[in-house]
Amino acid sequence: MPTNTDFERMLRGASLRVTRPRVAVLSAVHDHPHADTTSIIGAVRADLGEVSHQAVYDVLSALTTAGLVRRIEPKGSVARYEARVGDNHHHVVCRSCGVIADVDCAVGTAPCLTASDDHGFTIEEAEVIYWGLCPECSTAIPSDSRKDSRV
Repeated sequence: MPTNTDFERMLRGASLRVTRPRVAVLSAVHDHPHADTTSIIGAVRADLGEVSHQAVYDVLSALTTAGLVRRIEPKGSVARYEARVGDNHHHVVCRSCGVIADVDCAVGTAPCLTASDDHGFTIEEAEVIYWGLCPECSTAIPSDSRKDSRV
């Protein structure tokens, strides 16, 4: 787990000024993968005391722009943030409880998928989200109900 010194180094390496809120938000994202903004605000407040929602939103925006965190927003979910950046991994999301887990790229190099027609774009990233039921939800829902919900 990175230390505050590591987070300060990361910020400087991204040409960002080191501030207590930036270090606290970066730490919260590292400690809570796929956390939403509300959870990150709670973690930052536990670390620093009072901090505004806007300050956390601003820091998350700066960290995302700098490439230190990644913002994902699976369909039907609020934005989530993670510290795993630069490897173009994917995600699996439980349709029932919303839990999210990382999935390594199955084949090839970034971007993991080659578009059948890139329309002249220089593709830098491919986003894949697998949807299903996590192990806990799979055992909680009878198999007959799962079949019916896919129709």
